[in-house]
Amino acid sequence: MSKAIVSSLYDSDVFKMACRQFDQAADAINLPDAIRDRTKYPRRCLAVSIPVRRIDGSVTVFEGYRVQHNISTGPSKGGIRFHQDVTLGEVAALAMWMSWKCSLAGLPYGGAKGGVIVNPSKLSESELEHLSRRYMQEMVNFLGPQTDVPAPDVGTNEKIMGWMMDTYSTHVGYLSPAVVTGKPIALGGSQGRREATGAGVAYLTKKYLEDMKLPVNKATAVIQGFGNVGSETAIALSNYGAKIIAISDYTGGIYNPKGINLKKALEYVKYAKVLKDFDGGEPISNEALLELKCTALIPAALERVITDKNAGKLKCRVLAEGANGPTTNAADRILEQREEIELIPDVLCNSGGVIVSYFEWLQNLSSFYWTRDEVLTKLYGMLDKAKDSVDAQKRKFKFNRRLAALTLGIARVAEAKASRGLFP
Repeated sequence: MSKAIVSSLYDSDVFKMACRQFDQAADAINLPDAIRDRTKYPRRCLAVSIPVRRIDGSVTVFEGYRVQHNISTGPSKGGIRFHQDVTLGEVAALAMWMSWKCSLAGLPYGGAKGGVIVNPSKLSESELEHLSRRYMQEMVNFLGPQTDVPAPDVGTNEKIMGWMMDTYSTHVGYLSPAVVTGKPIALGGSQGRREATGAGVAYLTKKYLEDMKLPVNKATAVIQGFGNVGSETAIALSNYGAKIIAISDYTGGIYNPKGINLKKALEYVKYAKVLKDFDGGEPISNEALLELKCTALIPAALERVITDKNAGKLKCRVLAEGANGPTTNAADRILEQREEIELIPDVLCNSGGVIVSYFEWLQNLSSFYWTRDEVLTKLYGMLDKAKDSVDAQKRKFKFNRRLAALTLGIARVAEAKASRGLFP
C-alpha cells in the first residue's frame, strides 16, 4: 500500500488548486494508489539566487525557480515567467498543468515551468539581459534539448529566449538552438510561434461556436489580458469576423460595444506599454469586464480570476481559458451547473503555444524549417485531434470538459510511468 506524501515545499493556493483538480481526475479514472503520487508531485525543483549589477553600480539578488514535474515521457517543457508575484508553488502548479497539456496534445514532453521574482518593467534593457543570462547560467546543468526546454511566458519574450539560447550555447561550446523555443526567427525560431497560443485559443473558440450553431461573424468577445496571448487572440478572432468589445491589462480595461479598434490599441500599447488612458472606449475595471455580456469570454492573463464570487454572474456562452488556471475549483462547481456556458479548459484551449514550440524544437533538431502556413495547418490539425478526443471522453463518461481533458492527460502520463517501472 502506497503512502501519500504531504509536501509543504510547494504550499500555495494555486498548487492546492492544481492538486485538487488532479485528485478529482485520478478518482474519476480509479488511478491506482501505487502510481498516484508519482504522477501528481513534481520530479524535482531548483531554486537559485541571481545577482544582477544595476546601472547605478549596486547589486540586487533576485530569486529564481525551475520545476520539472515529469520527465518520464520526454524532456520537460514549459515557459519562464518574470513577475513580481512568482512563488515556487505557482511554478509547480504551472509545471503540473504543462504535463497534462503536453500529454493531451500527444507531445513527447513532460511538464516544467520556471520563474523569477521580479517586475521586468522596473529593469533597464541591460539589467534584463543580465538577469536572463544569469538565470540560464545557474540552470545550465539542468536544461538542454533532451533534458528541459524553456519558452517565453508572462514577462518574457523572444528576445529573452535569444539571450538564454546564446548563454547556453556559449557554455556548451556550439550553437544549440533547440535548448529554448519562442526565439527570434533569425536564431532558429519558428514561423507562427509568436501568435501560436492566441491563434489556437481563437481557433478553438470558433470551433465551439460552430458546434453551438453560433455564427462567429455575429459573435462578441471580451478578453482579459492584452499581452502576447490576449492580443493575438483578439487579432485572430477579429479576422474570423468576431467583434472585440472589451480588452484589458493590469492597469484596467477598455469597453466599446461598437468594437475596439485593435490596430489603434496595438499601436498605443507599443509606445505606452499599457492600456491605461487609451481612448478607444470607456474605462472599465478588470472585475467588471469579466461580467460583461458577450458571446465569448477569454481570460488571458493570470490564474484564479474566475472565482465563486463572479462565476454566477458571467454572461458569456463560451468561456475560453487563454490563461493557465484562471478558474478556481469553487468556480468550476458553479459553472458546471450553468449549462448555457461551454467551457474550453486551459489544458486544451491554450495548448497552441506548446504545440508550435514542439514544431520549433523539431525544426531545430533537423535543421529543416517550415513556412508559416505549414506550421498553422499542422497546429490546427493537432488542435482538432485533441478537441475530438476531449469531447469523446466527455460523452463516453459524462464528464464535464475539464475533467475529460485532465483524465486523458493524466492517464497517459501515469501509463508511461507505470510502463517504465520503478528504478530500485
